Amino acid sequence: MTVHLIKLAAGIDKIAALAERQKNIQTRHGRLVHIARNHPKRVAELLDGGSLYWVIKRQIRARQRITDIESVTDKTGTRHCHIILHPKLVLTRPQARRPFQGWRYLPSADAPEDLPPPIKGSDELPPDMRAELAALGLL
Repeated sequence: MTVHLIKLAAGIDKIAALAERQKNIQTRHGRLVHIARNHPKRVAELLDGGSLYWVIKRQIRARQRITDIESVTDKTGTRHCHIILHPKLVLTRPQARRPFQGWRYLPSADAPEDLPPPIKGSDELPPDMRAELAALGLL
């Protein structure tokens, strides 16, 4: 059974800023990796189609498919978890979330649905504006 992760995008106020940060991470690491201190215990469920849902300004706004999870030990002997993400950010219907630390599991039944594909001519809208218009039912 598929399960997802939910994580606050700390210091991010727009989807475009998250995309920019991830572009820098991908350049540095050669792939898109989210580094966590703790290793999830439900790896098989996460790798069975799970995604990492990003909370931006107290709302789930986007997700990325989890492609792999690796345990890594750094030079000092400290263990970390590398959550490997697909680079495509998928916009979701905004869903309110309270602040929390770290990441949490998100059952598939509680995950927000993806926003519909853009309407012809709406490609030039910024992702944040497009998400807000979709949340209002205008796209």
